[in-house]
Amino acid sequence: MINWFSQLAIAARFGLSTIPERKGASAAAAFGIGGVVAVFLGTLSIGQGFRQALAIAGTPDTAIVMRGGADTEMVSFLSGEHARLIADAPGIRRTDEGAWVSSELFVIISLPKRPKFTDANVPLRGVQQAAFRIRDNIRIVAGRRFEPGRNEVIAGVGAAREFAGLELDSELRVGRNTWKVVGLFSADGGLPESEIWTDAVVLQEAYQRGNSYQSVIARLESPEAFDQFAAALAADPRLSVKVIRQTDFYFEQSRVVYNLVTGLGSIIAGLMGVGAVFGALNTMYSSVSGRTREIATLRALGFRGGPVAASVMLESMFLALAGGGMGGLLAYFAFDGFRAATMNWQSFSQVTFSFAVSPALMLKGLIYAIGIGFLGGLLPAIRAARMPVAAGLREP
Repeated sequence: MINWFSQLAIAARFGLSTIPERKGASAAAAFGIGGVVAVFLGTLSIGQGFRQALAIAGTPDTAIVMRGGADTEMVSFLSGEHARLIADAPGIRRTDEGAWVSSELFVIISLPKRPKFTDANVPLRGVQQAAFRIRDNIRIVAGRRFEPGRNEVIAGVGAAREFAGLELDSELRVGRNTWKVVGLFSADGGLPESEIWTDAVVLQEAYQRGNSYQSVIARLESPEAFDQFAAALAADPRLSVKVIRQTDFYFEQSRVVYNLVTGLGSIIAGLMGVGAVFGALNTMYSSVSGRTREIATLRALGFRGGPVAASVMLESMFLALAGGGMGGLLAYFAFDGFRAATMNWQSFSQVTFSFAVSPALMLKGLIYAIGIGFLGGLLPAIRAARMPVAAGLREP
């Protein structure tokens, strides 16, 4: 076994040392694979960024309560009495400021989206003051919070960036109602940055909702308190509600877009990967053909076919790894942090987010590149292992 690996090391070192002699073909193969990896990671970074924006918005010690059977806030309905019963349930965090519970409304309004100023859907959320304690990553970056009972709103920085009419001190007109934009807020890049917030009571009156809500957001004493909280609501015959952790809720919200983008990216990468495999195949065939005499000499000296074939595979995967590394860096600098907006098909509203090329995604790109190198080097490696020694030695 030691002899086998020694032969592999010698053959691989010999093959890698000849790469500069074939720098044109080698560079073409590496850059081709790098381009495929860059496109692959660029596409996947969309889904990664979208999911990350929603993941940031959720915490495991926060629960969302909706009407039983509802999958989104859009189709949920809770009366004021239901909201009161939920707020009295055990397991909710309580301080001198009161229970950390926010009964909320969620409506969709239409605003002109930059740069073409075509109308698109934006979430307008009515919240109670406890919402700022529950979502403790909310930071006012300009202006101030809205005052309860007044027609005032604060806009997420993502929404303000993507949509016209949400500048500080501007007036937001929706139907017969006018709200003044009194503040802009950030949320560590999370989903709330895509929303507009106002006082829940004001929104109820504007949309003639009476004393009703669509969801109740509760910060619990701890993540472990979720089961106690959910069990208490399930045992109350006056309620028929669905209780879900905020992290799980947002994970489900991201599933459609994430799966769509990941599937599309995989198809694109697969089609482009075929071309990259043929490029690597051509390069390695040229490498083997150019070293026919040297390979035959190694075989004549007692080198087995296995180590020779493995050395060709290593050379191919080395070139692919180099290309994958370049493609990963290109994707990172070109796409990571790029800001965009897309439709959340669960709420039918726009979500602003940033593309994310994470280390895990870059590792996936490197693995994909090595796979291309493996396939591209397989047939040339078999050819090298089966090469007749006598015929190879007669090569000029």
